[in-house]
Amino acid sequence: MNRINQLFATTDHKIQSIYFCAGHPTLDGTANTIQALEQAGIDMIEIGIPFSDPMADGPVIQDAATKALRNGMTLHKLFEQLHDIRLTVSIPLLLMGYLNPIYHYGFEAFFKKCRDLGIDGVIIPDLPFQDYLDSVKPLADAYDVRVIMLITPETSDERIRLIDIHTDGFIYMVSSASVTGAQREFNETKQAYFNHIRNMNLRHPRMIGFGISNKQTLESARANASGTIIGSKFVQLLEQHTEPTLAIAALFEALKS
Repeated sequence: MNRINQLFATTDHKIQSIYFCAGHPTLDGTANTIQALEQAGIDMIEIGIPFSDPMADGPVIQDAATKALRNGMTLHKLFEQLHDIRLTVSIPLLLMGYLNPIYHYGFEAFFKKCRDLGIDGVIIPDLPFQDYLDSVKPLADAYDVRVIMLITPETSDERIRLIDIHTDGFIYMVSSASVTGAQREFNETKQAYFNHIRNMNLRHPRMIGFGISNKQTLESARANASGTIIGSKFVQLLEQHTEPTLAIAALFEALKS
């Protein structure tokens, strides 16, 4: 069974996923960061593939991607760094990146490499859903890699139903229609959105991301989904502390208040 499906099928607590950008703050810190996150009890990790035009990301992750590219991070380099990751890490790992680098690598070569390295899923924010159905899904299915689709408050119910039918793993529920970045609280509009999606009774579990940075946003998201995804806050703390264990400790402290 794919590790993502296994995680949701067997875990009896709210799942915590963390995003970080490969190559940031240092070029060679990818494996160390992954290992530190698993040792700290994180359930699932999203590894960002840096790109020069990350349209869905806010200033923190944009800055991290720019610095990672300057450090020399590429998709080829990332795959090299992940070569032996399954010798030390057992939790689900996903790659999150934009179409351009994956297209240039080659879709089938990309999904084959993911399978060979033990990558369980991918998130491609700018992948059109029809292109996913026509071209990407057959390859992903062949190599047992889950393609996770995002929904936002602007996504129609019809599209959400189609995503629920034609994808596997979980649905990435974006907390707002804006880019990534920390928020102090989720207002009534976002709460209404959470309630609406919950009442749709989708077959797949949902993970809420974008804007989770403190106790209020964490608890609100957990109350409306199977788990949460934290990105910008951890990327920011990793920039400040460099050492992953220190950044993780600082994140856990920030989530208490």
